[in-house]
Amino acid sequence: MIALRVSRRKPTELTHLLRQQRRPNAYMTNPLDLDHRQDLPSEWLFLLEAFPRDQWLAHGNLGPLTEFWLNRHDGFRNHGNTLIAMLRQFREGQIPPQRFAGMFGPQLQHFLSELHNHHMIEDHHYFPVFMEAEKRLLPGFELLESDHEQIHQRIEAVVESANTLLTRLQSEDKDAILRATDEYAAVSNALLMGLKQHLSDEEDLIVPIILSRGESELGLS
Repeated sequence: MIALRVSRRKPTELTHLLRQQRRPNAYMTNPLDLDHRQDLPSEWLFLLEAFPRDQWLAHGNLGPLTEFWLNRHDGFRNHGNTLIAMLRQFREGQIPPQRFAGMFGPQLQHFLSELHNHHMIEDHHYFPVFMEAEKRLLPGFELLESDHEQIHQRIEAVVESANTLLTRLQSEDKDAILRATDEYAAVSNALLMGLKQHLSDEEDLIVPIILSRGESELGLS
């Protein structure tokens, strides 16, 4: 059995600043936290109002990089749904334990590695471009990078829980397998639900910036 792993997150200067700002309020509930928010603040959505989602695909400034980026987001959504379906089939007895382990481990490793790399590229290359281009949305990008850090913590929890599950699958202890499956399902759900919210909010901030200026003007292509 090959253990799952994920690379360490390389923090940006903004990440360090956000960590310092969070420490005094560590025990306060943030309404914009991934577990609590449903929408972004209306004052951040002035560009989305000018460039609503139903106009994106037909807009002349929707360039190849933006299309690729949106497809990547859809890929993460679809891959997450695949992992959910696979776990459900295993829990319902439709997939034998050893077959599940052989399918689940590689699929989850690919998903987590690609998600980590995607966020690193955004943090270190694309977010600085957008923050410079639209300074009125700096708080929004601070939130998105804070999301990335929180999501990475959940990725690490998923890796630990998944490795425990994969280990239990090598045994014949059905109770231990059941407990490990339940524990993995809980941390996986936290990751995937938070990711779903994050992807949608990220698109609502970034795509309108691109449509308002074009990829070339922003230096993206």
